[in-house]
Amino acid sequence: MMDIVIDTNVLVAGLLSPFGACGEIVRMVSGGKLSLSFDARILSEYNEVLRRPRFGFEEEKIAALLDYIVYSGQAVAPSPLSHSLPDPDDTPFLEVTLASQAVCLVTENQKHFPAARCQGAEVLSPSEFLNFFKNQQAQKKHPIKRSIRTRKKPRAT
Repeated sequence: MMDIVIDTNVLVAGLLSPFGACGEIVRMVSGGKLSLSFDARILSEYNEVLRRPRFGFEEEKIAALLDYIVYSGQAVAPSPLSHSLPDPDDTPFLEVTLASQAVCLVTENQKHFPAARCQGAEVLSPSEFLNFFKNQQAQKKHPIKRSIRTRKKPRAT
């Protein structure tokens, strides 16, 4: 199972529009194809944002989703970043990505994560991540076959 970190905007967009790229990522998480890394700050943000009245999500479904993330995901105790990000609210997502050694951070706000400040962490848009995931799956299904060369023995005359 691939371990990733998803920004709150991806989670919300996936729940609001289940047929887009974000929706596919949320389905992959709930279907067990992806595991999420998180810390208390990320869970708190998910909880607070998902409960905003404007989204209209049902309380029981929010609780079930958060319970599932905790049950199936990886809790992390990250170290502080050495450089600040343009939006300080994004800091926990990058810190957790680095600490968990997740494959990547998936966000719709890539501009908030300048490569020079990401310490080598991969930051992908939802559609970039889906392309990456599909390529990884294709490589697992069709590994590069190496031919075995056999040398013909000369015939005795």
